[in-house]
Amino acid sequence: MVDKKLLDILACPICKSSLIYDKARQELICKPDRLAFPIRDDIPVMLEDEARVLSPEEAEALSK
Repeated sequence: MVDKKLLDILACPICKSSLIYDKARQELICKPDRLAFPIRDDIPVMLEDEARVLSPEEAEALSK
């Protein structure tokens, strides 16, 4: 589990917006860039090359 204080200070490395924690998938999601950054061994991997692009359906679900 990722520390709440850490989540509060983390921002997207690309656009600097706040991130959404997806506990089930162990990812931090950037809505504006439609990217999901993985969390491995409780450590967020905040590298653009490691991020996965959200599907159109996932991005749409976040906007609701």
